[in-house]
Amino acid sequence: MASDARHDDTELLIAHLGAQRRHVLGILEGLDDDALRRPVLPSGWSPLTMVSHLTLDDERFWFAGVVGADSDVVASVLADDGWSVPDDVPVRDVLEAYRVQARRSDEILRGVDLDASPAWWPEDLFGDWRLDTVREVVLHVLVETAAHAGHLDAARELIDGRQWRVLG
Repeated sequence: MASDARHDDTELLIAHLGAQRRHVLGILEGLDDDALRRPVLPSGWSPLTMVSHLTLDDERFWFAGVVGADSDVVASVLADDGWSVPDDVPVRDVLEAYRVQARRSDEILRGVDLDASPAWWPEDLFGDWRLDTVREVVLHVLVETAAHAGHLDAARELIDGRQWRVLG
């Protein structure tokens, strides 16, 4: 019974993550390459760099690195810059990398116990702050993804006035 409950919790969290991931990609549908690469807020990120950040700094870092202890991710933690997308990288490649990494994240989550400790923790990056269980990591990424989906909502509205799921 407990195993079924853990499985159900994992699938529920994956479903909620999936909804936020679809929001991220959905709010960007229909934008051309120039709009996706254009910063519209004073902080200077573009919708495309936000997707890159979500791919590398959230999905890949937290799930492949922290939860899965993937040695390639652990080794590249400080070298990767999710907030940078070179001009020669096609937009479709950045969007597809997000989709692929999300699927990998789901596979990783299905293979671990939500109540287990993370397999790796970057002590040098976070000081005393720590997430103690995989469940806390998932909730952190879920909140982070939802927050960034909201940022993308604002960017999209500034670009062309489109709003995500406005009822009215």
